[in-house]
Amino acid sequence: MDLHDVDYVLSTTRAVRKRLDLDRPVGPRIIADCLRLALQAPTGGNRQNWRFVVVTDPELRSEVAEYYRRGALPYLRSGLDAARTDQQRRVSSSALFLAENMDKVPVLVLPCVIGRPAEGESQAGFYGNILPAVWSFALALRSRGLGSAWTTLHLTYEREVGELLGIPERVTQVALLPVAYTKGLEFKPADRQPVEQVTSWNRYGRNEFPG
Repeated sequence: MDLHDVDYVLSTTRAVRKRLDLDRPVGPRIIADCLRLALQAPTGGNRQNWRFVVVTDPELRSEVAEYYRRGALPYLRSGLDAARTDQQRRVSSSALFLAENMDKVPVLVLPCVIGRPAEGESQAGFYGNILPAVWSFALALRSRGLGSAWTTLHLTYEREVGELLGIPERVTQVALLPVAYTKGLEFKPADRQPVEQVTSWNRYGRNEFPG
């Protein structure tokens, strides 16, 4: 195993918005290949109760995008107005760009879980059945020159989107991932906190590296 290549993909898989290539078509085979890899991810009790809805039809994409904008634009515009740092402004501007252009993204992927969280059920357990698979999907996209971003702001209109796409009410939509080739392949590791500041050993708050 080439650890350099593996580490490079792991450290450069970004949320891609403005660098999505909205003009380059994405064939169904490459999406299927990435989802096939995603299905190798672990799932609680090996239930594999995931489902993925891939939307490529332009009219359906446009309608899904409109629901996304309804849920997203007021929130994103207020976030841009409230941004205090350059990084916050860049992220808010990027998210706003995506919302305004969601209908132009060639592929929209909605990861779903069969069922609804039961009263008293662990939310971590319920959504943990699909989150590893979605991350594996994002890594597979990255390794093939495509990008995406985790979005959830269409969920204000989950029922309407479900009716549009034929998703039963008993199936929970988890996110909406815009998928496209990226403009350029060079991405850098993000500026993150030192691992020593966020990692505790044996007890919370104990940051001294053992040994």
